[in-house]
Amino acid sequence: MRFAIPARRQTPESIVPMINVVFLLLIFFLMSAQIAPPDPFATDLPTANAEAEIAGEAVLWLSAEGVPALSGQSGDAAWAALGALDPQTPVTIRADRSLPAVELARVLQRLGSYEFSTIELAVQP
Repeated sequence: MRFAIPARRQTPESIVPMINVVFLLLIFFLMSAQIAPPDPFATDLPTANAEAEIAGEAVLWLSAEGVPALSGQSGDAAWAALGALDPQTPVTIRADRSLPAVELARVLQRLGSYEFSTIELAVQP
């Protein structure tokens, strides 16, 4: 009697190399990703004895020369971006400590013309 020789089963493809590639890509993207956008310019915040948390959703940066920046835009583009925000949006001002008070008052007056309900000044403890 002749019996048929059973066909050889092919071994299934190993998934381990694909998992290795996926983890290498994941590590690459985590290492090269920018987690938070960089500050538009360096500011030296004024000091205070405040312990309250800042709740502002929009952060207006003011340089020592009074140049505003918001969401990657600076100068007049930052003011246009502020004008496009909802007046109920809390705005946080991160002004350099060497910014003259007169310039800060002008900024506050301009923010008042946009009718923002909440404006906070960021300080360092």
